Amino acid sequence: MAHKTLSLAFLGTRGIPAQYGGFETFAEELAVRLAEQGVLVTVYCEKGPAEALGVYRGVKLEYVPATRCGPLTTVLFDLRCLWRARKNHDVVYMLGYGAAVFCFLPRLWGCKVWLNVDGIEWRRAKWGRVARSYFKIMEFFATRVPDRVIADAEGIRQHLLQRHKRLAPCSVIPYGAPVVECPPDADLLRSWGVVPRGYYLVVCRLEPENHVREIIEGFLASETSHPLLIIGDHSRKSDYVYALRGYGSDRVRFLGTIFDLEKLQSLRYHAVAYFHGHSVGGTNPSLLEAMGCGNRVLAHDNCFNREVLGSNGWFFRQADDIPELVRRVEGLSASQSAEMSWAVRERVRLHYSWDRIAADYLRLLESERKTPANPDSMSSLSDMP
Repeated sequence: MAHKTLSLAFLGTRGIPAQYGGFETFAEELAVRLAEQGVLVTVYCEKGPAEALGVYRGVKLEYVPATRCGPLTTVLFDLRCLWRARKNHDVVYMLGYGAAVFCFLPRLWGCKVWLNVDGIEWRRAKWGRVARSYFKIMEFFATRVPDRVIADAEGIRQHLLQRHKRLAPCSVIPYGAPVVECPPDADLLRSWGVVPRGYYLVVCRLEPENHVREIIEGFLASETSHPLLIIGDHSRKSDYVYALRGYGSDRVRFLGTIFDLEKLQSLRYHAVAYFHGHSVGGTNPSLLEAMGCGNRVLAHDNCFNREVLGSNGWFFRQADDIPELVRRVEGLSASQSAEMSWAVRERVRLHYSWDRIAADYLRLLESERKTPANPDSMSSLSDMP
C-alpha cells in the first residue's frame, strides 16, 4: 500500500525567502530540500505590505499577521501560527521556544510537534530579569510539551538533561552551511579599503555573550599590523555597543550590518582569520559559514565551539590569550594555512552540509510516520519549578 505523503510545517520564523537571520536561512535551506524529496512543506510567514508569494521553490507559504506589541510581538505571532497550523499537517516544527507553552495546541488535533530550542536564550545579557525568568520557564515547557525536541548541538542536549528532570525524546541535528570552493571576487573588498589576507574579521551581534570587547582588547594588544573588521549593528543604543564604539580606530573598524551574501563571503574568504566569540548558542551559523569559506578560526573556548570545530581551530578564554593566537596565525606557512582551510571546509562538507542535514530530517520524518501522535501522551507538568 502506498504511503501517505508527509506534511511538515515550519513555524517561528519571519518567513522565506530568507532575509533576516539564521532561522530564516535554516528554514529555507531545509524546506526546499525536503520539498524536493516529496514532502509537502509549508512555511508560516509574517504578513507584510508587499505582494506575497504563494509558493517558493516548491514550498507553500502561509501568511499570518503580526500585531506589534513590544516584547510580546513574537510570542503572539507564534501563537497565531500554532493555531493556524493545528490540524493541517503531520508535523509542526516550531523554531525557538518563546511560545513553548502553547505547543500543545496542534497535539490536540493529532498533529505531532517538534521544537528546536536553538541556544540558551535566558543567558543572553540583553534580557532583563523578567525576560530571563520568562525564558527559563519557556525552556522548562520546551522539554515537556512537544513530542520531540531538536537540539542543534550535543552541548545543548546535555544542558537540557542537566537542568531538567525529564526531557521529551531529543534528536541532535545541527544547522548547515555551504562550502565555498571558488574564491569570491576580491575587488569587493575595495569598499572597505582592504586587500586579501590583510585584515581579521568578526561577524556577530554586538552583545556581551559574544565576547566582542575581549576580542578587541586582545587584538589591540597583539603586534599585528592588520586591522580588525567588525560586522554588526553598531548603531544600536546600548551601553555595551556605546563602549565598543570607543575602540573605533584605524585598527578596529566597525562596518555595520552587511546583508549582501556575495560581499559577506568575500570578506570571510579573504580574511587572515575569523574571530568567533559566541558562547550561549549551539551550532552557530556564523561559525559554520566562516568554516565553509576556509577561515582560520580563533574561537571562544566553550563546549559548543569545540563541538563544531573539533581540532580545527584555536581557542581563547580571555583577552590575554589572543595576542599569542594572532602570532601563531601570522606564523603559518602558506602550506600550513592552506591545510587549515582545507580541514575546516572538509569538516563542513562531512558533518554540516545542507544535503546531509536534510537527509537526517527526512529520516526523522519517516520514523515519525511509524508512531502515530497521541494527544494524551504529554509529559506531566506537575513538577514545574
